[in-house]
Amino acid sequence: MVLINDNSKVLDIGDPMPHFTLPATDGLSVDSSIIRDPALVIVFTCNHCPYAQAVEQRLIDLAKDFDQEGAQFVLINSNDADKYPDDSFACMKARHDEKSFPFPYCFDETQQVAKAFGALCTPHCFVFDSARKLKYMGRVDDNWKEPEKVTEHNLRDAIAAVLKGQEPPVHRMNAIGCSIKWKN
Repeated sequence: MVLINDNSKVLDIGDPMPHFTLPATDGLSVDSSIIRDPALVIVFTCNHCPYAQAVEQRLIDLAKDFDQEGAQFVLINSNDADKYPDDSFACMKARHDEKSFPFPYCFDETQQVAKAFGALCTPHCFVFDSARKLKYMGRVDDNWKEPEKVTEHNLRDAIAAVLKGQEPPVHRMNAIGCSIKWKN
């Protein structure tokens, strides 16, 4: 496990969202160009990373909290499933069902989507406005391990601002998590 404490060097605030179409664990495909919600939250994650596991419930809660306001969440796993079988599509489907994810959980088998976003780790969050311009990238909050000690709700604050048509109070915070497991 390699700890990453950094951010995307590929996308910058205000950049357009890279288009993608990926298979999701619910049996459908997610085409980013047809999502019309006022805010689109893309989170690169996986099954096996302890950092990703630690924030799963927070992501579920955020998706439910902002659902009526128009924030769509899409989770993407870009890890090499050959080397990390816990991150296989079959295991992703099991996790989706076990956790009752209220959002699509997509598999980026070619890793091209992660590269287009400049995703570095799991979890790595990107928030886009209705024009699909990047407004926030980075971490969920300031305490991945102890949710009761969180004092900075970076992802929540960014989503709330975007839904109000405002700029987030912070545009970028380093994402903290396990490195994406790249194919050779």
